[in-house]
Amino acid sequence: MTTVERAEEGRYEVQEVQFGRVYRWCPECVVIECDCAERLSLTSSMTTCRWCGADHTALVREQLAAGRAGDETLHPWRYAGEREGEGLPC
Repeated sequence: MTTVERAEEGRYEVQEVQFGRVYRWCPECVVIECDCAERLSLTSSMTTCRWCGADHTALVREQLAAGRAGDETLHPWRYAGEREGEGLPC
């Protein structure tokens, strides 16, 4: 029986770069242990076990629908706080 270890919301990872910040999207995923004993990190676009070919579409959809991300997770730059003086010089 396939077991769900955890579901992770989609999120942006913030990376500090020389002239500001870069936001890299990390899609939501479900980490499961497949019936073939492999640990998999599955997304809505990748739902099949690469080792045994088992289709986990229903499980992935169910888990991802239960934990949809809020606006602050999806758009962190809107909640970055005071950024006066940051940016390109005029």
